[in-house]
Amino acid sequence: MTNGEWKSNLHQLGLAAEMYWDEHDDDCFRFGPRAGTNGGQIYWFGWIDGPSVPEGQRRFDPTQGELWPNYEGRGVDLCPSFDYGAPYYKPKARGASYGYGYNLHLSVPPNRPPVKISSATNCSSLVIFADAAQVNDFQAPASPVNPMLEEWYYVNATEPTAHFRHRGFANAVFVDGHADFEKPAPGSLDARLPQEILGTLRAKILLP
Repeated sequence: MTNGEWKSNLHQLGLAAEMYWDEHDDDCFRFGPRAGTNGGQIYWFGWIDGPSVPEGQRRFDPTQGELWPNYEGRGVDLCPSFDYGAPYYKPKARGASYGYGYNLHLSVPPNRPPVKISSATNCSSLVIFADAAQVNDFQAPASPVNPMLEEWYYVNATEPTAHFRHRGFANAVFVDGHADFEKPAPGSLDARLPQEILGTLRAKILLP
């Protein structure tokens, strides 16, 4: 993937978020889940079958995601640098679902007023989305002795779900619209799959 291609993906996601804020009085969307049809759950990235359906067999519908009306097409939401062919990859749905994680610090529970993006004073250094994944060692075929890589849908300052899959860097898009490479926060790397370089971004660029 060229430098221009990853920037284009993230710029489009950033623009989709900006359109959402414009349409919702500066409210940030919530991560989820909330109840969906057919026993599924709706998250910011789309509808997915509930936990009664085994992972890897779950249906996924991105058109129910919060940002879908603002970009309407697959491809923007998938990072070509994510290695879906890795022998230790564990799918969460039928095929690829989403390659980027939302900054969880912009989301709040339903019983609290949404975060207002206009209240952020650090727009040039506040991440909206970044490359994301996580290590799963608790759902078959993964196990503590067979940790596996899976897509993930948020990044935060405490869990190693940022994926530094671009030669040790993660791509991120910021509230002001620019995209950039980011290094892992010191001491944050997940040792279970060291070849994948999973960790956290710096808290400074995640906390509004």
